[in-house]
Amino acid sequence: MSDNFILNFTPTGMIPTKEMTSFVPISISEIIEDVLCANDIGITMVHLHARNPITNAPAYNKELYAEIIEGIRKYAPELVICVSLSGRDFNKLEQRSDPLFLEGLLKPDMGSLTLSSLNFNKVASINSPDMINDLANLMIEKGIVPELEVFDTGMINYSKYLIKKGMIQPPFYFNLLLGNIACAQANLLHAGMMINELPENSLWSLAGIGADQLKMNSISIAIGGGVRVGLEDNIWFDKSRTKLATNTDLLKRIHIIAQANEREVMKSKEFRLEMNLEIGRGKYGRAAIEK
Repeated sequence: MSDNFILNFTPTGMIPTKEMTSFVPISISEIIEDVLCANDIGITMVHLHARNPITNAPAYNKELYAEIIEGIRKYAPELVICVSLSGRDFNKLEQRSDPLFLEGLLKPDMGSLTLSSLNFNKVASINSPDMINDLANLMIEKGIVPELEVFDTGMINYSKYLIKKGMIQPPFYFNLLLGNIACAQANLLHAGMMINELPENSLWSLAGIGADQLKMNSISIAIGGGVRVGLEDNIWFDKSRTKLATNTDLLKRIHIIAQANEREVMKSKEFRLEMNLEIGRGKYGRAAIEK
């Protein structure tokens, strides 16, 4: 397997606002601009969240995702695009699944799939078994690959249940998110346990919440994993919170750390091959298996 590492860029998320940091991209044009800048710096994939253009609140509408995806693919037709199907603000299947119905040049390659319910500091993300199963089955039907989001080892165990049921199919890509108050903590023991429990045929990236982002990104690069990084998970450049970060700041720092570890960012083309995705440039989602 290649030693190149996955760099999963998370520019926006559901929490950061302009009041918190002026650097977070909220509008469609801002998100497109940040993603294209990130693509020039060097990323493997992007994990997109849409925002309501009037209220700036998180949005699920496929029409908003369509505008963002169209703007990105006009200039970066090979970049792997994942859309958020988060349950933090939306609890109905027709809401959360809406971006999965985009087709053709607007079809996402991947959709996020959180493998259990969990509590954040002030809010819960509800992911019932029925919701997880319905989203997983719909992604199989649409030829869209799950980006498996896990916050503790129990969620990894649930992925193995889904594998047995045929609701997710290899190869798998996992985001391991550490440092949330109610889940796995951002330390070597918790990270190692989660990595050790991953099913065969899995690629993975480590993410750290807030001040833990840099630590978990650095560890992952050093031990052979991928990185999830962006203002979605952390808006500060330093632990003491004296400098607000830009997405460009965070990405350039990852490249410096990677260079020191003699590792290179995996290009989208290579990730597409690893994950059995279509080649991009007009063909997106999971590639059909030749019989």
